[in-house]
Amino acid sequence: MKIRNTEFDVKNHTYIMGILNVTPDSFSDGGKWNTLDHALSHVEAMINDGADLIDVGGESTRPGHTPVGAQEEIERVLPVIEAIRSRFDVPVSVDTYKGSVADASLKAGADLINDVWGLKYDPEMAPVIARHNAPCCLMHNKENPEYNNFLIDMLAETQECVNIARKAGIKDENIILDPGIGFGKTYEMNLEAMNHLELFRHLGFPVLLGTSRKSMIGLALDLPVDQRVEGTLATSVIGVMKGCAFVRVHDVKENKRVIQMTEAILGRDR
Repeated sequence: MKIRNTEFDVKNHTYIMGILNVTPDSFSDGGKWNTLDHALSHVEAMINDGADLIDVGGESTRPGHTPVGAQEEIERVLPVIEAIRSRFDVPVSVDTYKGSVADASLKAGADLINDVWGLKYDPEMAPVIARHNAPCCLMHNKENPEYNNFLIDMLAETQECVNIARKAGIKDENIILDPGIGFGKTYEMNLEAMNHLELFRHLGFPVLLGTSRKSMIGLALDLPVDQRVEGTLATSVIGVMKGCAFVRVHDVKENKRVIQMTEAILGRDR
């Protein structure tokens, strides 16, 4: 899979997407990187620690977050995208579910759109991505955790995202899927999804796993958000073993090391 100038071997390796939240209220690091100097310093640190992509977010998607208008979100992310693009060659993803934000971001030099609603929130999103011929990550999500059969329904609902993409003209080779850990699922459902990540690969697309510091880990370990690194690492190891192509994380260095070790054991470093 090609993102910007980088070819990603999504069948044999797990890559790291470093999280850059330029928001005042993200659940884990809100307000830490929402000045340009701090954001760029953090990007440089993540690249040095082994990040393969940087995911820029201008609106928190934590439970109970305050929605942000498209114009405000654009004003938050565009200067960061442009600054990253002028200083680094790393592929840049933008975490948004609004078509207008995606359009502005791609025009500013972003390379990938990471949509936590899997093209289902804004009907303009899929056409925007198709028009730019951009890669996208489509996450499983829903308002309420109500299912007849959780795993079967989750896969079917994710296939709906793929169908929307294809209908709009997004190429299969530009699609990544995300099981949406922490979104539209109970604690028990999140654990079940983690335990059956290989089912997502059966849909035929690279899988991105986003568990970093999330409530599933906090509930399992009874730990606050700033003490969930080890729990995150456990999920990353499982992600590698289940064939995930990407992990989206806050703690790049630690995840890079645990992925390298896991791939060495599995023989994927040769």
